[in-house]
Amino acid sequence: MRRFSQLFRELDATTRTKEKVAALERYFSEVPPEDAVWALWFLCGHRPSQPIPVKKLRLWAAELARVPEWLFAECYDAVGDLAETIALLLPPPAVHVEHTLSWWVGEVLLKLRSAEEEQQRAMLQMAWHSLDADERFVWNKLITGGFRVGVSQQLIVRAISHVTGLSVAVLAHRLMGDWKPTTARYLALIAPEGDEVSLSRPYPFCLAHPLETEPRDLGDVSDWQVEWKWDGIRAQLIHRQQDSRLQGEVFLWSRGEELITDAFPELLPDAGRLPPGTVLDGEILVLREGRVQPFAQLQRRIGRKSVGKKILADVPVGFMAFDLLEADGLDLRNEPLEIRREKLEQLLESLPLSHVQLAPLVEGGTWDELAAARQTSRERLVEGLMLKRRSSLYQAGRARGDWWKWKIEPMTIDAVLIYAQQGHGRRASLFSDYTFAVWEEGALVPFAKAYSGLTDEEMREVDKFVREHTTERFGPVRGVTPELVFELGFENIQESPRHKSGIAVRFPRMLRWRKDKTPEQADHLEEIRRMLRAIHVSNPQAAGIPSDLNTPSPEKPRSIQRLLFDDE
Repeated sequence: MRRFSQLFRELDATTRTKEKVAALERYFSEVPPEDAVWALWFLCGHRPSQPIPVKKLRLWAAELARVPEWLFAECYDAVGDLAETIALLLPPPAVHVEHTLSWWVGEVLLKLRSAEEEQQRAMLQMAWHSLDADERFVWNKLITGGFRVGVSQQLIVRAISHVTGLSVAVLAHRLMGDWKPTTARYLALIAPEGDEVSLSRPYPFCLAHPLETEPRDLGDVSDWQVEWKWDGIRAQLIHRQQDSRLQGEVFLWSRGEELITDAFPELLPDAGRLPPGTVLDGEILVLREGRVQPFAQLQRRIGRKSVGKKILADVPVGFMAFDLLEADGLDLRNEPLEIRREKLEQLLESLPLSHVQLAPLVEGGTWDELAAARQTSRERLVEGLMLKRRSSLYQAGRARGDWWKWKIEPMTIDAVLIYAQQGHGRRASLFSDYTFAVWEEGALVPFAKAYSGLTDEEMREVDKFVREHTTERFGPVRGVTPELVFELGFENIQESPRHKSGIAVRFPRMLRWRKDKTPEQADHLEEIRRMLRAIHVSNPQAAGIPSDLNTPSPEKPRSIQRLLFDDE
């Protein structure tokens, strides 16, 4: 545990990529496989279910620290993080006991959940008595399920690649999918390169960077394949079989490495019609009569343990395929995109598919024509355009230079800060999570929550304001004097009976602090309703009007009038 807590401190103490990779290299070159696999599992964002309720953790920690519950609560409020509060309050260990990470996980953490309450208490006290402050902090993060550290899986893979000599692509592929943290699994991960295709394993997703320059700076428009940026669930649809005599199996993996096959059963018949050894990259969308529907409808399908006939009928989905990663069992990721696209078109056109469709390309002879097409994104219920270099390979992770997402400008509204809550991690001691309101009949109505967009200096300034202008408390939430105005940006908007304002927004964030505005100058709810009505009027899909976007007209060049879906 000492070596793992040391790694945590090293990663948490720097923002430099080279230093993070170097710390990871040292760790994975020093520890045995049984420790390395658990470290890898936790660092990649996996966590066991919380074995003990927070209320009991607070009670037992207060007892061991010999402080009353009210004082523990005050300390927690000041620190803002339960794991750190416990680590700071507990007395130094009587005798430091050194055990490996795998011992603490296997002999304590995994046994806590099934133990009786008194056993749980004794096991926790033993751990707290045996670990120093740094180790306790990491241990507390593990048992509360709050272990996070600022390192991406891409950096972890790079470090293990340096240690083992294996390629980043091979390691990234081997880490995809649902895997168990066993010693054998880690040894298989670092084994020499061999056959990398297992039956269910997806490929690492290729991701795009936001476009931060003018599109024309990318060069000739003919060098780029342009697609709509869909607003759905990015996924890989897989059909593989280990034995040619057996029927193949199908798998659907989300970008978050969740196996979601059972959540979308209507896609399985089409997946089974794909030739064995096929992997498609695409987007799961709600489709009704060939038209894409708002993402809010797709949310009704997310997280369900079972999918009944009613939800299948009310929220029908399809798979919009835009890339072919494997064909006839051969990995195509090192083929240029234009070759993969050609093979994808030939494959899908040759099959009788009903729920898997070929993603249409957005045609444009100039960047200006593509910019005009991009302006129609919101009415098409897409997020903008994807720009992919035709010669690009399918790389793992967010490789810069070949794939760009050219998103539409966000909708904006000026809103008033009315509630604040402390954040997590490095923001645990700051009020950084905010609730904003707009005006409705002379009163402020909660409208959206946001926590990103401010600089560290601005956040400290807002934190000071919250502490000095608190009007009421609701547990961890503080009501504040409605004085601060912020410009909020969001991607989309829809009606929502679950929200007090009757409206929900996608990806709200703070664009700037409007110190030039008074609360009375903030926007009204009616302005947001006008935005919503404008979308319904301009979007024939949302309004239920037959689409005529495929009809040529003098106002629009033919190249930007393609249907969101077409038979080609």
